[in-house]
Amino acid sequence: FKLKKKPDILILEGWCVGGKVLYTFGMIVIHPENPQQRLIFRLVELVNQGGVIVYPTDSTYAIGCRIGNKIAKQRIQRIRALDPKHKFTVICPNLSSVATYAKVDNIAYRLLRRLTPGPYTFILPATSEVPRLLVDPRRKTIGLRVPSNPIAQALLSELEDPLMSVTLSFPNRENHLTDPSDIRLELANRVDAVVDGGYCGT
Repeated sequence: FKLKKKPDILILEGWCVGGKVLYTFGMIVIHPENPQQRLIFRLVELVNQGGVIVYPTDSTYAIGCRIGNKIAKQRIQRIRALDPKHKFTVICPNLSSVATYAKVDNIAYRLLRRLTPGPYTFILPATSEVPRLLVDPRRKTIGLRVPSNPIAQALLSELEDPLMSVTLSFPNRENHLTDPSDIRLELANRVDAVVDGGYCGT
């Protein structure tokens, strides 16, 4: 392996026979309260290219990709060893975005205004804008969340579309991984980037 160091970015390159690059894995160190814009743009580029990233939320680290990206979703399902029926959450930047993907009545709107942004996921009727692979086929609902975490908000504000995401946890571990260094060791080359936003979780 070859370790490259750039300001705020660690890139681990794996090499196969003949010196050809087999994969590139990035650890991106972002300030937890004042995210560096250039690093957010790097994440946006990765997500828009179909990448899978690990990023901090209000409660713990999550693993996500661009909404509707079937291949990236399948990668996440393999990493998390998820049942194909496991539902992903749509991660939105604001209430306006929520209203694009969910049918919000007056009661739900008042609740959303009071509790977002924050660590809560809301189950609401899905609109036609939601990709079918995310909708509960029986209830026709979708889980949505508006995080307050500064890094997540900075990323979402620059993306054209929301993220679809699940909590980063593993069947062989009792607790969530909360330290970015542990996450890097666990995931190795299975994701395109891990955002180091500091310790995150309980």
